[in-house]
Amino acid sequence: MQLIDIDKVRYRKHLNIVIVAFISSLLVLSLLFGTVLISLFADVGDVNEFLQTANDAVQAEPDSNFRFNLVGVALALFANGAILYKVKHSAFFTEIYYVWQVKQIQNLVYRKLKKIKLAAKNGEETAMIILSFYYQSQLQIYKLDDNTITLSTIENHQQQLNEIIAESGLTISADQFEKSLIATYK
Repeated sequence: MQLIDIDKVRYRKHLNIVIVAFISSLLVLSLLFGTVLISLFADVGDVNEFLQTANDAVQAEPDSNFRFNLVGVALALFANGAILYKVKHSAFFTEIYYVWQVKQIQNLVYRKLKKIKLAAKNGEETAMIILSFYYQSQLQIYKLDDNTITLSTIENHQQQLNEIIAESGLTISADQFEKSLIATYK
């Protein structure tokens, strides 16, 4: 994966729109699905007997519609997930989806960071490539998300890596990174 420049204003605007839309649609769809389920099944005798038996087993209130509302929330989550899956490759989601993918890769690297750092100190080129991508991507994402508290720490790590690269006489950049390189470290 290659790092690309992201327009911070556009990214933040689109992310805020998606967050508000997701929360709003979750609320509306949860209420809608819950209401429909309650109206369809709350008065049905056979279903009520079955649910009453289930209620008795878990000591729930007998006339509660909690289970219908819970199913409504689950259906709303599923519907929102399906919608997001369908539109994730649209132009509107370009930046949001890119940042999501970068954060996934950062998580994969973080899980193996101790081993990768040790390998980089021992002069392994693959580890240096991974760390170069990791630190540069962290700087980019933290700036996009206005997480400026830890930027100096990451810049220090990046500088230490650059010194190791210079000592080894290699030419390394984040552009050389491929996700498959992470699998090298188990």
